[in-house]
Amino acid sequence: MMPASIDTTSLPLPTSLVGTWRRFGLFGPVYEIIGIGDKLPNGDVSMRVRVVESGEELDYRFTDILDDPKER
Repeated sequence: MMPASIDTTSLPLPTSLVGTWRRFGLFGPVYEIIGIGDKLPNGDVSMRVRVVESGEELDYRFTDILDDPKER
């Protein structure tokens, strides 16, 4: 079974989030969005983020980023 496609027409552009900061959930660590990765099969986009606390870089889904609170 194929995953449902994501309608991104009403979402901000992934490029507009590069250089911004968010937090994993309400109490998780802060991360910086540092780049854009590949388009995923379901229409989502992979984003590259850096966890401030550890310096670790990882891929994180664009739609998951939109669910995370902005960090000031």
